[in-house]
Amino acid sequence: MLMLTTLSLVLALVSPRPNGKAAGSSTTDDIELARRAVRDLGKHSEASDPDAFTELYHRYLPGIYRYHLARTGHIQEAEDLTAQTFLTALESITSFRGQGSFSSWLFGIASHKLADHFRHSQVELPLEEAEHLHSLIPLPEEAALQHLELARVAQVLRLITPERAEALVLCLFGGLSLAEAAQSVGKSESAVKMLVHRGLCDLQERLAVHLEVA
Repeated sequence: MLMLTTLSLVLALVSPRPNGKAAGSSTTDDIELARRAVRDLGKHSEASDPDAFTELYHRYLPGIYRYHLARTGHIQEAEDLTAQTFLTALESITSFRGQGSFSSWLFGIASHKLADHFRHSQVELPLEEAEHLHSLIPLPEEAALQHLELARVAQVLRLITPERAEALVLCLFGGLSLAEAAQSVGKSESAVKMLVHRGLCDLQERLAVHLEVA
């Protein structure tokens, strides 16, 4: 039996929120950067800002990566999905109208990429086999435990209701505020708050059960 607490499993993935904000920046700043990125794509040299999208990328890279990592439990898959998310965001930046937050729009893209990934994935590792995951390169004990934690959390997230799992991952791992998550999933803040609360309870309960029988 692994000597891990439920809290340690969750904290290994939780996204920090600088100054209480998902990406340490205001919505207005994000929207302005997105507009500059659009102007850059339009090649209006007098108004273009080639660093605009790069700044958005650096702001949201940690949250998008943690979002995919929490849902897949696989580092390589999370990296690939993160790259796909930002590539699509860059290619479709002109569709962002600034009516909502940029973070909600970006995580919406991430959600679609994740859904496509699961639809095309034919193999799903049973939770009881997560302990046997290994790398071609021997991992230090701490890294191996973290790898196992990722697999367990990702598998358990697939066992709770999709709405609770999505709200929980957006807020807890992706670092979105309740308002941003509400925009992303098309629900009220109070509804998202309840989903996060119930999702966290489900996650803690199921992780505790699986750790006990591991």
